[in-house]
Amino acid sequence: MDTKPQPDRLYGRQRGHALRPRQVWLMEQVLPRLGVPEAAFAAPERAFTNNPEEIWFEVGFGGGEHARALAEANPQTGLIACEVFENGICSMLSALVPDDGTEAVPDLPANLRIWAEDARHLLTQLPDGVLSRLYLMFPDPWPKARHAKRRFVHPANIAVAARVIRPGGIWRIATDDPTYQNWTTEVMAAQDQFEVAAPALERPDGWPPTRYEAKALREGRQPMYWTLTRKATV
Repeated sequence: MDTKPQPDRLYGRQRGHALRPRQVWLMEQVLPRLGVPEAAFAAPERAFTNNPEEIWFEVGFGGGEHARALAEANPQTGLIACEVFENGICSMLSALVPDDGTEAVPDLPANLRIWAEDARHLLTQLPDGVLSRLYLMFPDPWPKARHAKRRFVHPANIAVAARVIRPGGIWRIATDDPTYQNWTTEVMAAQDQFEVAAPALERPDGWPPTRYEAKALREGRQPMYWTLTRKATV
């Protein structure tokens, strides 16, 4: 297992095709309204207007369908959804603010906030045990061996996740990439801070679908779904 130190950032490019004018408007006018202010780092519940009972956190939301479904189905929670890829952020914002031909911004979800930087930079600043759930859905597998240090599932991140997830809290991981599946199995076998159940081969109840899962199934790849439980501290 590669235990080389991780780089300052885990992602590659932040933009695919050039943003269209409406996407630029979404990034400039809507995204700031959903941001996580620095003042909320020490008390993330203050970032929300719904007085959340729990704080959840998603690493790399892709197009945002998983995060939006979670937020809609769990209005009592506060979900921080992270993504650095601008086109993915625009997909999320476009779904939240449909184009009606005006620049009016409707009411935005009270329990959803977006972090548009490396998720680790926020995780390392959150208080101990503040998260009830952590999600990592179909992450970039970084399949080449020399890129293993860029994977979010990494020995260096186990302690980060264990610190911010409360005892009994849940970390969900899903991937269809065989290299990442083997890597996750290996990394989790070498740690002692999470109880690791055998991964499911069908999406469990309560797990919203994602476009990446649908693509994997269309192309004949077998996703695996892990549920990790944070062990009680001694």
